[in-house]
Amino acid sequence: MDVSGGSGQPRSDDAEPTERPAGPTAPTNDGGPDPIDAPTVPPRAGTPADTGKPEPEPEPSAETPTPENKNPKAPPPEPPASATDETAAPGASGPDKTGATGADEAGERAHAHSGIAKGQPPRRPREPGGGLLMGRPFGVPVYVAPSWFIVAALITWVFGGQLDRVLPELGAARYLVSLFFAIAFYASVLVHELAHTVAAIRFKLPVRRIQLQFFGGVSEIEKEAETPGREFVLAFVGPLLSLVLSGLFYLAMQPVEPGTVPGVLLAGLMVSNLIVAIFNLLPGLPLDGGRMLRAVVWKITGRPMSGTVAAAWVGRALAVAVLIGLPLLNYSGAFGGGTEDANGMDALTDGLLAAVLAAIIWTGAGNSLRMARLREHLPELRARTLTRRAVPVETETPLSEALRRANAAGARALVVVDADGNPLSLVREAAIVGVPEHRRPWVAVSGLAQDLTDGMRVSAELAGEDLLDVLRATPATEYLVVEETGEIYGVLSAADVERAFVRAMARPS
Repeated sequence: MDVSGGSGQPRSDDAEPTERPAGPTAPTNDGGPDPIDAPTVPPRAGTPADTGKPEPEPEPSAETPTPENKNPKAPPPEPPASATDETAAPGASGPDKTGATGADEAGERAHAHSGIAKGQPPRRPREPGGGLLMGRPFGVPVYVAPSWFIVAALITWVFGGQLDRVLPELGAARYLVSLFFAIAFYASVLVHELAHTVAAIRFKLPVRRIQLQFFGGVSEIEKEAETPGREFVLAFVGPLLSLVLSGLFYLAMQPVEPGTVPGVLLAGLMVSNLIVAIFNLLPGLPLDGGRMLRAVVWKITGRPMSGTVAAAWVGRALAVAVLIGLPLLNYSGAFGGGTEDANGMDALTDGLLAAVLAAIIWTGAGNSLRMARLREHLPELRARTLTRRAVPVETETPLSEALRRANAAGARALVVVDADGNPLSLVREAAIVGVPEHRRPWVAVSGLAQDLTDGMRVSAELAGEDLLDVLRATPATEYLVVEETGEIYGVLSAADVERAFVRAMARPS
């Protein structure tokens, strides 16, 4: 729903060669990198020492690792974060709903000597937070965001004022009752989100976390439903459970005296859950009803993108309707008031509430469109076409000699290997930039290299979300790309992936 910096950021120069010289390690298959990605030694790294034409040394950016930093860690690019968590990805529900970060399970392939095991998902980095951790129902962490305490205080104050009119004998104790109502209401919202979570788990969709926040809850589902039917069920179970809770609170009211604290609390919970269910059934993204509409259009047209576009534009129309219609309905007395009871403060409060709700819906609809475009373009990110050609060099090879070999091979990356040709580490481009040209004959490549881990070995066949999943699992600036046989194919730079990601997002659907 859940969008990195560091040395993996794009460099200021974006020039790339237009032809591919043959090299000793150049892939010979037809599926290799296209000419625009043909590797050569980066201009910023300098020319070989024997050219006699030293180039001016560029200044590394603030985000470029210095040569002393032997093991930089920079997260690979992630989809842009949404303005609201609820719509972080198409697998998300709306404002008291689910958000997602669009990421499929990694489809890693088996490679001889590559350290990539077939069928094993990538190791996850440190679990992201999101506030105060409350528990892990069904293994999914539940967080309470700091903004929840603001809305809990607001509910306590507003509901306490209503209790003063209904039960004046409570006195100051009415605020304790109001606080209990706020907690019980958000417990109902949590049940709503757990319904989405259980459905997602049932469909084998990973759930990143549940977060309770200012305008309800968010279930961040990391993968989109595979069929429109599952998408519909995944969206519908939340409002359905809210309706069930409303009915249960109604039944619990029957034997209770209306003018008592239990009676008022049960009535409030019944009405609030009914409002949550109705609001989320409105047919516009990012609400659950919008996801249900998306599923219907997807089923009719056969294209999930068509469903997203339709539901997103309905969501924007809904945002305008809320902005204009909510204050008018309150003023007309549709919610129990009337023009004779209205005053300037009430009108201002209604207008602010309508503006906030409209902004959330409008922003969520726009984010849904962006995430749909992202998913449509993600398959264009292919490790094979983004990989830089690399040359193998031994540990004690001087940097100047390694660069000479790379230029001769038309390569843009260096892989440190042992005497048997097995890869040991990758020479970091940022570290090369930091070495003055006159020192390069005296600096061994091993001093500029980052040791390889299993997570830094990437299959040349990976693409789209599978590729991003693997890169996210092991943040680094460069990755070794290998064939299925375990042979070295080249080096993948996180900066190249990020630039390709930005270009893909800039193209219209």
